Amino acid sequence: MQVWLGLGSNQQHPAARLSEALDYLGRVDGISVTATSSFYRTPPWGDEEQDDFINAVVLIETSLAPLALLAETQAIETRMGRRQSSRPWGPRVIDIDLLLYGDLTCSLDGLEIPHPYMHERAFVLVPLAELNASLEVPGHGRVGDLLRTIDCRDIRRLDGASPSGSEDD
Repeated sequence: MQVWLGLGSNQQHPAARLSEALDYLGRVDGISVTATSSFYRTPPWGDEEQDDFINAVVLIETSLAPLALLAETQAIETRMGRRQSSRPWGPRVIDIDLLLYGDLTCSLDGLEIPHPYMHERAFVLVPLAELNASLEVPGHGRVGDLLRTIDCRDIRRLDGASPSGSEDD
């Protein structure tokens, strides 16, 4: 199954944290990382009193069911030091969001597919469009069309930053 994941961090050298998360994802049985966007510096969303984020989008192939995949991504977050916060949308070492799982639309225990806010978030749509602007977000439209409806002025591709983590902000 093709699955799109969103990665974000704004603590402890965020570009390095994204690279670390990619490495962990590649080591999970049943997951193969097939494409990774560039890394982008993005302003915080929701809770604006914090440092900018570094975000990316990843395409994986997986044999894991949605809840099993969610458990694996949450285990990676925990392994990397993510702790539950009383601040929704607050600072984090790593955030791995399941954005799309094939063309599945569902609401399961603790998981909504597609991600309920992805169509509103430039920090998701910009890297997603880099990889596939014609991708359909069920119930919302194509990524490229959605991108034209939101403000992307503060999203900056990191020159020299790549999934290898060569730029470490």
